[in-house]
Amino acid sequence: MSTLPLRLDRASGVPLPAQLAAQVRELIVARTLVRGDRLPSSRALAADLGVSRAVTEQGYEQLVAEGWLETLRGAGTFVASGGLSTPAAPARAPRQSPDRPLVTLDTGTPWIDPRQRAGWRRAWREVSAAVPPPGYDDPRGLPELREALADRLGRTRGLTVEPDEIVVTAGTADGLRQLLRVLPPGPIGVEDPGYRSAAVTVLDTGRTTVDIPAAQPITTLTGLAGVYVTPAHQHPLGRVMPAAERLDLLAAARAAGAIVIEDDYDSEFRYDVAPVPALASLDRERVAYLGTAAKAVAPTLRLGWLVVPPALSAALNERRLATHDGASWPAQRALLTLLRDGWVDKVVRTARRTYAERAPRVAAALSPYAELAGPLAGMYSTWLMPEDLAVAAHEAALAAGFRVNLLSSYARSSGHTGLVIGFGGITDAELDRALQVLTRALAAGPAAGPAAGPAAGPRP
Repeated sequence: MSTLPLRLDRASGVPLPAQLAAQVRELIVARTLVRGDRLPSSRALAADLGVSRAVTEQGYEQLVAEGWLETLRGAGTFVASGGLSTPAAPARAPRQSPDRPLVTLDTGTPWIDPRQRAGWRRAWREVSAAVPPPGYDDPRGLPELREALADRLGRTRGLTVEPDEIVVTAGTADGLRQLLRVLPPGPIGVEDPGYRSAAVTVLDTGRTTVDIPAAQPITTLTGLAGVYVTPAHQHPLGRVMPAAERLDLLAAARAAGAIVIEDDYDSEFRYDVAPVPALASLDRERVAYLGTAAKAVAPTLRLGWLVVPPALSAALNERRLATHDGASWPAQRALLTLLRDGWVDKVVRTARRTYAERAPRVAAALSPYAELAGPLAGMYSTWLMPEDLAVAAHEAALAAGFRVNLLSSYARSSGHTGLVIGFGGITDAELDRALQVLTRALAAGPAAGPAAGPAAGPRP
């Protein structure tokens, strides 16, 4: 119980500890408190009542001496009796404190250097001092932010665009949703296995999806209005789309009159080679570019950006203007400061170094039991193995307090199985503990035994 309905009267002639003991005793007799209920700590109750801790300690000690309460070492103080004047209350086990939240080894939570917190706070102080627009602002986003994003895209992604070609969104899914609203009718190809939110977003807009094998070249898009791809670091297999396949994809899009939707979600976190230039830099007419602040700044900032093919720009901006569908002004203003002050660049550099150190540790732990699906890059790695072995490791991790994603949860028809191990939003100690749990489970294997060896590809 987080608090008690007590009221102490300092003007009364009755000592405060005695008042406290009497009121708690009355709550037990009235069965407001019953056997097994956990009381607040003496420190917490003292803070609630605005008295010294000595008052609550003396009150509790009196009730323990009378047999109303009992103290369990390391657990707290509990109601021990249902009272003498009422029937005994049914015994109840002490209320458990909420379970400790799972440590999640996911693909989307970044590592943010704690030394950069001052810059984050400074950005929000600037937001608080800035004057917001009096009405709805430009539906494309803050002009200053779009200028900063245009500069960053040219500098880091080889994508030369004008600020007016950029639309600030409330994240990747929001940008994808808005783009789908102005595409011609038709189904959308989505990589399989692939980003789960993308497939859900396509379906939510009333379109159908077509599974596109993630590890194979795309040579035809006939019948599709568009195709969603993650060419810089395929999600979740980690594969980089080779140059020849990029040209084949663009040729297929031109032949079919389709739009390629490039999600460039973590392209800045390559540490094996230099970041691969954006696909959109090869064809601005056929490629719509999606970027996000989630991986470099924070997922909860809920900001992204969309570079729209020229033929779709007017329709999309008119729709946003009609629906007032703009991104949060304070969040945009904060991101502008973070970009202007170089904070984002610093965080990306330190995160890249952290991932480059953690990725080999994951590989060293898992490579005896599974096959790496793609190059070591970004904030996660994907490991191919039979489903029963992956499930055994997944369940062992859950039992130990860690959530690790199954590769099969990203697949719809491909049949890929394995584990997707994120190492961004956790500490080094948490990563080491999680790897110990996973390697023990993988070494033990599933009940069948022979399936414990690595698998080179999807299930039949």
